[in-house]
Amino acid sequence: MTSEFRDPVIRTAPMPSDCNSNGDIFGGWVLSQMDMAGGIVAARRANGRTVTVAVEAMTFHEPIKVGDVVSIYGEIARVGRTSIAVKLTTIVTRKLDPGEIKVTEGIYVFVAIDDNGRPRPVDG
Repeated sequence: MTSEFRDPVIRTAPMPSDCNSNGDIFGGWVLSQMDMAGGIVAARRANGRTVTVAVEAMTFHEPIKVGDVVSIYGEIARVGRTSIAVKLTTIVTRKLDPGEIKVTEGIYVFVAIDDNGRPRPVDG
């Protein structure tokens, strides 16, 4: 599979300490990496601070393993008055295999906030 995305927002590699009891990477680790990537995309679009308010959808397709190179791609799905929904897709390449595997995807929702932590218009 050739990635249909441009550049990843985040590229990282999980460590053995990120494993669950089955030896795969803990789902919470993946969620937090996706949240960081989504926050970067949302903050760029909002031209300022944003906070996560929801994860609308999340699908785990394949496990992530120690040694995988994890790339998270994001794109704006929709923009409301104060909110930004970001579609995130996580792709891995296995240690010795150059092929790309889609492992997770989801939609995270962020709200633009002002210096007092109150919602503000995205385009304001």
